[in-house]
Amino acid sequence: METTNYTFRVELPVDFESAVKLTTEHLQEQGFGILTEIDVTRTLKEKLDVDYRQYKILGACNPQLAHRVLEVEEEIGTLLPCNVAVFEESNDTVKVAAMNPNSAMSVVHNDAVDPIADEVAQKLKTALSNLRDAVGEVKR
Repeated sequence: METTNYTFRVELPVDFESAVKLTTEHLQEQGFGILTEIDVTRTLKEKLDVDYRQYKILGACNPQLAHRVLEVEEEIGTLLPCNVAVFEESNDTVKVAAMNPNSAMSVVHNDAVDPIADEVAQKLKTALSNLRDAVGEVKR
C-alpha cells in the first residue's frame, strides 16, 4: 500500500466495475457503509461536456465511529464521510485511494478526536490491504 500525506492507496489489476464492487465489499467488512456514490465521469460529461476516465467517489461511513466522533466534536460532520476514490489508471489498472482521516482531522483541535481518527485510519488501511491481497498487486 502506498501513502501520501492525505491518502492510502492501492493499485489493482482489475476492471473498473469490479474494483468498485470489491472496494465496497472490503469496506463493509470493516464496518463501513456507502452513503454516497458520485459518478465523476458522468457529472463532468453532463455539466461540462468533458470526457473523463472512469472515476467514482464513494462516501464511506462507519456508523459506530461516526457516532463516537460526533459525541466529542459536533461540527466534525463537515469532514464526514470518509471519501474513497476509485479510478481508472489505464485499461487494465484501477487505483483505489482512501482519505487519511488523521490528515483530515488534523484541522480539528480536540485531542479526543485523535484516537477515533486512528481507529478509522486502521480500518481503512485494513480494507485496502485486504482488497489488494484479494485481487493481487499490479506488477511493474
